[in-house]
Order: sequence, then C-alpha cells, then structure tokens
Amino acid sequence: MSTHLTWFKSTYSSPQADSCIEVALTPATIHIRDSKDTTRPHLGLGPSAWAAFVSYAAAQAD
Repeated sequence: MSTHLTWFKSTYSSPQADSCIEVALTPATIHIRDSKDTTRPHLGLGPSAWAAFVSYAAAQAD
C-alpha cells in the first residue's frame, strides 16, 4: 500500500531559498527530503529523533 505524503516547506523559507528541506508528517514518522531534488529518496525519523534534530539545528543557528 502506498501512502500519499503532503510535503511542505517552513514558512521561514523564501521561494528563492536554495538550501531548504521539505517535511511530510504521518502519525508515527516525520519524512524529510531535499527541496531541490524531490526525486531522491527521503529520510524518515521518529518523533524523538526529529525533536533532537530540531533542537540541534536551533542551537547551531545561535
């Protein structure tokens, strides 16, 4: 069975942004892909791994 994923970019991303990711949410998995090449495989993370990634990324932005 194939699951349809609805992909979106952050509202902080501009249409001209060249280094963005897209995210699709399902109940158990956060799917992540490169917005520049959506034909490549995507990465799936569980909620705790996604939370750790977001926390790490936010710390790097400071």
